[in-house]
Amino acid sequence: MPSFPATFAADVIDRPAKAQFEAFLDEHRSALNGCLDGLTEEQARRSLVRSRTTLLGLVKHATFVEKVWFDEAITGRSRAEIGLPATPDETFILADDDTIASIQQAHREACEASRRATSTLGLDDILRGNRRGPLPLRWVYLHVLRELAQHCGHADILREQITDS
Repeated sequence: MPSFPATFAADVIDRPAKAQFEAFLDEHRSALNGCLDGLTEEQARRSLVRSRTTLLGLVKHATFVEKVWFDEAITGRSRAEIGLPATPDETFILADDDTIASIQQAHREACEASRRATSTLGLDDILRGNRRGPLPLRWVYLHVLRELAQHCGHADILREQITDS
């Protein structure tokens, strides 16, 4: 997986908090998307753990995460209206036509839609469409960053197992 640039923290330290959150989110989005780079379709689908977690599934799941937190939570549209599965676990199920290219593209598009959806919001703006109830954008950014960081760690380990075998 791509590593974070050595100067990353210094690049955003003097910027407003929202810009800092967005920079860290984008770094993690990019790192997770990039975990598929250079792999074969078989490697991306390879199951190495008891759960449904695969590298391709992680990026597919991250697309779901973007849509839940930056479409459903902001617009109040239901998951069915957005075209999402009801539960996060279902997002790791790969369809026959899921490919590295299609999953990476869907993820990039979801991330861009997330950026557009939050572009006019402030960190203290309240998002009312999530199942947990009203939440400030700041909390959502932190939650998504935590989830992306966890999945980047999962991807690092899976990719290491795949490429070292």
